[in-house]
Amino acid sequence: MLALEQLLISLAEPSPVQAQIITNALQGMGASQIETHGSGRELIEQARLRRPSLVISAYHLPDITGAELVQELRDSEDLYDIPFILISSETNPERLETIRQAGSLAILPKPFTHEEFEQAMQSVMSFLNCDSLGAEVDADMALMNVLIVDDSSTSRHHIRQVLEKLGFEHFCEAASSEAAIPYLEQEPFKLIVTDYHMPGMDGLDFARHVRSSGLQPDTPLLMVTSDSDNLSKDELEDAGIAACCQKPFDMDKMRELIRTLLNEY
Repeated sequence: MLALEQLLISLAEPSPVQAQIITNALQGMGASQIETHGSGRELIEQARLRRPSLVISAYHLPDITGAELVQELRDSEDLYDIPFILISSETNPERLETIRQAGSLAILPKPFTHEEFEQAMQSVMSFLNCDSLGAEVDADMALMNVLIVDDSSTSRHHIRQVLEKLGFEHFCEAASSEAAIPYLEQEPFKLIVTDYHMPGMDGLDFARHVRSSGLQPDTPLLMVTSDSDNLSKDELEDAGIAACCQKPFDMDKMRELIRTLLNEY
């Protein structure tokens, strides 16, 4: 099991003052291997020479944005699975949504509190040290099929990466609710994970269609969305959603949620 002091942490922060604040916070938690970069391109170039365990970035960098940085990481063959944290004063919802969809483990404000930073790092360690759920659900997870429905390819990739850490091996992916329906007619799934906001049929309508059509009647539907605050418990239950998880999600909470769903359904 990895410890924080073993991690190589790569930080993209153009402000020396902010870089020092973040470095001090990391060192206060036990981290000792921290590389600081003044630009996004510099971080990426160095990461290909010496792969980091974690990338932390500001949003506003001199050459690219934090959103472009995490997107380039996710699109690369060698750096796609590196955990990412954003620390920024940026509050524009559309800009932050891109970060959420790319699977950032945390989005922290400037200035951040000790508790916020500690929780973010706990999410990182939980992600890196995640074990398979196999023994906890008393089933062969290699035989379980999972359907992921999300219009964001980076979001689908991150969700799949998390589920692979939990022990799932077989996946079908759909970029829309309409594209997912044929999969439901072809094979049984142990779990369906859906986004909420999608073009055409949204996640709630998709869940209603699954339940009303009789397709996969016993399969739990998990909604993973950045807009869970605007969804009531009654709406979710009415649509047949078994559980809802906020993006970015805490790995331990996600693990416990899926363990419960697999044992109950």
